[in-house]
Amino acid sequence: MAKIDFGIGLRRLDSAAEDARAAEALGYEFVSTGEHVFFYGPIGNGLIQLAAAAGATSRIQLISTITLVPLYPAPLLAKMAATLDVVSKGRFHLGVGVGGEYAKEFEALGVPVRERGARTNEALEVINRLWREDDVRFDGRFTTLPGVTLDPKPVQKPGPPIWVSGRSDAAKRRCARYGQGWLPYMYTPQMLAASLEEIAGFRDTYEVAEPVRPGLFIFFAVHEDRDVAIKMATQRLSKQYNQDFSKLVHRYALAGNPDDCAARLQEYVDAGARTVILNSACPNGYMPDNERLFADAVLPRFRG
Repeated sequence: MAKIDFGIGLRRLDSAAEDARAAEALGYEFVSTGEHVFFYGPIGNGLIQLAAAAGATSRIQLISTITLVPLYPAPLLAKMAATLDVVSKGRFHLGVGVGGEYAKEFEALGVPVRERGARTNEALEVINRLWREDDVRFDGRFTTLPGVTLDPKPVQKPGPPIWVSGRSDAAKRRCARYGQGWLPYMYTPQMLAASLEEIAGFRDTYEVAEPVRPGLFIFFAVHEDRDVAIKMATQRLSKQYNQDFSKLVHRYALAGNPDDCAARLQEYVDAGARTVILNSACPNGYMPDNERLFADAVLPRFRG
C-alpha cells in the first residue's frame, strides 16, 4: 500500500499551539492553516499561526494552505518562510496560491487583482533564488534585487517544499514550473487524476525531471450519524464561501459516517493523492470530535 500522509487544519487563531499539539498527538503528519488579510469572517495570518504551532510541537510538519503570494513583497516572503523553516528545524512547507476570492483585500493592499498570477510567478522565481544563492541580482516587473544575500537560509535544502494550490490551467503550469507538490482544492477524484497527468506533461515541457508530489486539500465532517455530518458540512461551507453548498458538498468534501468518508477518500487515493490536508467543516465545538473520530475510525484504513 502506498504511504498516505494526512494533515489537519488549525481550529482557531487563539488556540494554534494547543491545536497543533492535539494534531501531533492524534498522529497526523501535517498541521495547516490558511490566511487572508480581509475576508468574509475572522481569519488570521498563516505564517504567524504556524510559527506558534512550531514552538508547541516537535515532530509534525507545518504547511501553509495557502499563503497568498501576490500580497507579499517577494523578498519579505522569502525571509519569513526561511525563518519559519529555521525555527521549526526544517519542518515547514510553503503552500502557495494567487487568491482573488475577496477583491477588497487586493484593493486595500494596492495590488491589482489582474496581476496576481504574474506577481506570483515572479515571486516564486525570486524566492527560489534567494533560498539557493548569494549576492542575488534580479530586475523584474515587480521586484528588483541589487545584489543581496538572504541569511540565514532555510534548513531544508534547497528550500522548503513549495506546494502549488489552485484549479486553473495557469495553476497547473505554475506547479509544473516552480512546485514540488500539487495541492488542489474543490476537486473531484476525476479532476485530480486528470490534473496530475497534465502537470506531468507540463514538467516535461519545463524540463523538470522530478515528479510532482500529488496532494489534495479537502474539507470534511465525520459523524456516526451520516445526516448530521452532511448537514454540518453544508452549513459550514455555505457560510464560509457565501454560496449554497447543498448540491456541492458530496462533490467537493468528505461528509458522512466513517465508512462514507473512507470510501470517498479511497477514490482520491486511487486517483493519485498521497498527501491529504483535511480541514474541518463543522461547528467549532465539534471540531475536536471531528478530528478524533477521523483519526480513530478512518485514517487506520490508509496506514500501511
